[in-house]
Amino acid sequence: MMLRLFLSTLFLIVSLAATSFAQSGADPKALFNALGKADFKQAEELIGQLAATGDPRIVPALEAFAEGELYARKSDSAVFITKAAGTNVALIDPVTGAAAGEVPKAQLSKLKINNNLRRVIRSALGGLTLLSPDKAVRMAAADAVLKSPSAENLELVEAALAKETDAAVKVRMEEARAASVLISDRAIDQKKQAIDTIANLGGRDGISILMSVSSSIDPALKGDLDKAITKIENSLKLWEVAQNVWYGMSLGSVLLLAAIGLAITFGVMGIINMAHGEMVMLGAYSTFMVQELIRTHAPHLFDWSLAIALPVAFLVTAGVGLVIERGVIRFLYGRPLETLLATWGVSLILQQLVRSIFGPTNQEVGNPSWMSGAFALGGLQITWNRMWIVAFSLSIFIGLLIVMKRSAFGLQMRAVTQNRRMASSMGIRTPWVDAFTFALGSGIAGIAGVALSQIDNVSPNLGQSYIIDSFMVVVFGGVGNLWGTLVGALSLGILNKFLEPWTGAVLGKILVLVLIILFIQKRPRGLFALKGRAVEA
Repeated sequence: MMLRLFLSTLFLIVSLAATSFAQSGADPKALFNALGKADFKQAEELIGQLAATGDPRIVPALEAFAEGELYARKSDSAVFITKAAGTNVALIDPVTGAAAGEVPKAQLSKLKINNNLRRVIRSALGGLTLLSPDKAVRMAAADAVLKSPSAENLELVEAALAKETDAAVKVRMEEARAASVLISDRAIDQKKQAIDTIANLGGRDGISILMSVSSSIDPALKGDLDKAITKIENSLKLWEVAQNVWYGMSLGSVLLLAAIGLAITFGVMGIINMAHGEMVMLGAYSTFMVQELIRTHAPHLFDWSLAIALPVAFLVTAGVGLVIERGVIRFLYGRPLETLLATWGVSLILQQLVRSIFGPTNQEVGNPSWMSGAFALGGLQITWNRMWIVAFSLSIFIGLLIVMKRSAFGLQMRAVTQNRRMASSMGIRTPWVDAFTFALGSGIAGIAGVALSQIDNVSPNLGQSYIIDSFMVVVFGGVGNLWGTLVGALSLGILNKFLEPWTGAVLGKILVLVLIILFIQKRPRGLFALKGRAVEA
């Protein structure tokens, strides 16, 4: 019984060895030693043969070759991985990884490598790791083969594809196989299917793969290749439009944050507040101070820094706004020109105050981990910080709507907006409504500063970048109307992003301003005009 088991085991080992030898057609050790005398072209062919062995043990040696750490012994051209060992160099077998003694470095010569050879090595490594038990490694290997396809790796890719069970990795392997089929000597029918697969892959990668074989592909496939390239290019144009819309929405959300507080104060009080941008700036500096305190005293809370900064920024800027209204603006109601000049003077004072305390240079405000990085959505590239700012802007907008429509303060604010005298005669204390409305608008501007600190430079001039755009949004959407502010901000953001590629950033803004002036000539009250006796008067 034991003899039978031994013979069976021996037969299985011999069978596996024979299968492996049949698959590879060569001894990996001999192939590595041949690299010691090969030129670049011969080395590319030898690496292809090494990859065809499917032997995962040679991965460290190929990685060492790519990093310039593979050496040949001058006496017999045997190739080894090397490692420093005092004054000598330790030799490591490239296949088994076993120690092979030590020699002086003068007895070795470094194997030369160029960029083409590195590309071939990357492709070989991708093929060799396609059978890894780790899903992430297999996906990375399929990506490597897709970017650097090789006809020598085709059978290995197909073997890995037949064994693959994960759906996402299998799709990527099919794309990698298609890329390799296009540069192989497979039948035309298979190459047609490969072109369709790459066309469905789409994107810049798909175009680069198809363009790379366009000069050498069979003339019978030229029409299919051109159709596939045209299909991908048309798809890219649509995704480019969608990307511009997304960029416009993200810019519009920033404008919404900066303008929504201004829309309240301008609509209720009729105040042209040139210091509104400085409220945004104070909110950003509040974020900077909160992060500095957290870095110093509680670094483990850094990911919560923005959540902590939000109420701090709101209270700081609302308090500053209340002081400005009670100290300056309440004496200037009904005198818009004087209010404009006074708030402009306040803005200069606040800028200089911040400059004196923090200096004129930009301050570092970090991104929490959950706002870092980006992700792909189809053909769109979406950064997490922009995504969160869009969501945050909409949440602020909805919260403000609830305050305006469902609270007693919101009811009083709307009453003062529509008819100040009637509201006053009904017992509403309009001076205090004005004061708290100005504080609310300033507080929202401070919250906007928290968000803007994640995508813009925090400096004393931060608010000046948004004040003109904020006024354009408010006037275009309709003074004092929140829905008008939302539509105006998103419209102007998207329009800016579509104009910038054609006209440049500065000329684009000028064109937007001209279009708004022409629009106001036709609709002086903006998109959504407020209604009321005072407004009609």
